[in-house]
Amino acid sequence: MDLASVMAELEALGTEQTRKTYRNHGVQEPLFGVTLRDMKPLAKKIKKDHALAMELYATGNYDAQTLAGILAEPNKMTAADFELWMKVANCRATADYVVAVTLAETDFAEELADRWIDSGDTNYQSTGWNCYCRLLASRPDEQFDREKLSKMLQRVIRDIHGRSNWVKYAMNSFVISVGISYLPLHEEAMEAALKIGAVSVDHGNTTCKTPLAAEYIRKAEEKQRLGFKRRKARC
Repeated sequence: MDLASVMAELEALGTEQTRKTYRNHGVQEPLFGVTLRDMKPLAKKIKKDHALAMELYATGNYDAQTLAGILAEPNKMTAADFELWMKVANCRATADYVVAVTLAETDFAEELADRWIDSGDTNYQSTGWNCYCRLLASRPDEQFDREKLSKMLQRVIRDIHGRSNWVKYAMNSFVISVGISYLPLHEEAMEAALKIGAVSVDHGNTTCKTPLAAEYIRKAEEKQRLGFKRRKARC
């Protein structure tokens, strides 16, 4: 399938109700309003097509960028590609999930995520922390530097309540990810979660809530989900 035909199919799948929901979550125009459930059969029909994925992402359309994240082949992407993806991301959701999740399947994920976390741009910071969440939930514990992750937990304790809205949310998610998916620092993550307590995040005109990290980790432990790992970063 070429770009024009895929865009036409995406447009046909969109609904006003989904567009309204996405707008409430901060998605910007242009968008068609396609649910992931409705998008997946189209993605399955196309299969992996990296060139098409790059064309879709470049349109700036939210739904096209979401589909691009499904179709892309991360091993064919460079750090420069991800920098470009960040610049043309339709909204925070695209940056924090499409970009962060796709980046998590590359060999240079930590290096670039570290650079973004240390940047002065809150959008990049949020995406960097979210990338780590996917890394922790999809890679073996032995691939991580325990001391480095411990220092990152201390950084969260020190800085989280002074950060901007979505950086706070991403940092809170990082603590949860360490507590559930990285067994060597489970106890330390729980201690961090108790220290930071409730994190105030403005979710706008939605019913979304920010999870209490300590409670979330505790429930995972009760359900015997500690050590949880995905088969890969992307669903």
